[in-house]
Amino acid sequence: MLAALPEGTEDPVVSPPGAFVGSNRVRLLQGGDELFPAMHAAMAAARSQVWLATYIFHDDEAGRAMTDALCAAARRGVAVHVLVDGFGSMATLPRLKAWLAVEGLTLEVFRPLDRWSAWLQPVQLRRLHHKVCVVDEDLAFVGGINILDDRNDLSHGRSQRPRLDFAVELHGPVVQQVLRLVQSLDTRARLGQEWRAEVGALARSQRPVADTLQLLRELRGTVPQAEQPDASAALQPVRAAFVVRDNLGRRRAIERSYIEAVRGARHSVDIACAYFYPRRAFRRSLLAAAERGVQVRLLMQGKADYLLAALAARALYDELLARGVRIFEYTPAFLHAKVAVVDERWATVGSSNIDPLSLLLNLEANALVQDEDFARLLRQRIDEAMAVSQEIKAPPMREGWRRWLSRGFVAWCATLYLRVAGITGRY
Repeated sequence: MLAALPEGTEDPVVSPPGAFVGSNRVRLLQGGDELFPAMHAAMAAARSQVWLATYIFHDDEAGRAMTDALCAAARRGVAVHVLVDGFGSMATLPRLKAWLAVEGLTLEVFRPLDRWSAWLQPVQLRRLHHKVCVVDEDLAFVGGINILDDRNDLSHGRSQRPRLDFAVELHGPVVQQVLRLVQSLDTRARLGQEWRAEVGALARSQRPVADTLQLLRELRGTVPQAEQPDASAALQPVRAAFVVRDNLGRRRAIERSYIEAVRGARHSVDIACAYFYPRRAFRRSLLAAAERGVQVRLLMQGKADYLLAALAARALYDELLARGVRIFEYTPAFLHAKVAVVDERWATVGSSNIDPLSLLLNLEANALVQDEDFARLLRQRIDEAMAVSQEIKAPPMREGWRRWLSRGFVAWCATLYLRVAGITGRY
């Protein structure tokens, strides 16, 4: 268990994250080379249903192979539901619709950008960033890997080495939490993008009151704790939770789970994150951990796919390094991971970066795992990546006013983006 917070701690971001349940089996998967074959095998063995939600579903070889697996399941009579983001998969939607035109398979688009007026809506800045899949209610995949070839970067073309990314395969009671998410996402995509429109559509459908209340709870993430699966069975006693960030009732759930874990750290905090620009409360938790003797290590992008994102992370290097945080930049390939390990007893793998888009705007999903073996394995993978990375000993920016100007520019860009998206207050 995580160490208790000191008495008198007053910070709204430390409320409990998603409920942990026991009796799960969890397997770490690195990259599409490990994830996609596991997903294909699960779909080939599917008996009743497959749910898949992803930000990018590309029309490359990886996408074609996943399409074949989905269509084969649908042709066997399995109910297959696919949900893609309207921006992330916009370029491939025409071909994707043709590929998935199979009886028994439904394709939904979250916040489609199919007309010019859609581009003028601030809500369009809040995207579906999940990468989750559920098969037959007892198997789920959660992580940061899109349906996209690991060696194919949409901005920079093909590379020799695969991008560094992770996912987890889940068996056990925690899968029910993932299933409720993908079902509610599918409902939201079908009913519309706005919460009021969804409520109105539910009312017009004249669903029984009990069913409607249940659906509303699922959409808002407030299913009563009594409905959580029984964790008393003596399977592999891996405790796991599924934490979601949305714009309804769980706006900062993933951030809270990170901060709670870091505040309870005793020995080590290891984070690998593609896009890193945390808000003040998150940064303070990392700095406080380093100051009390915890080894805090961050693995960042060395090969930047988006220049502004790299500039945002590097604008914080001086503050972090000065307080004892170690920083590594991964250079062998692109880094897309969103994982962390605390004290080899708490770990997270998911879709959420540690930046304003993930923490305040996008729909995100992370798996949390309390298990020494799993945490030790994930930390080993992070260690291996750091061993071939460059450790940053000094801020890679000029001293004096130029450094502060760069930091101010990044902060201004982040604030402007959040304001356009409807987010107020200080980040």
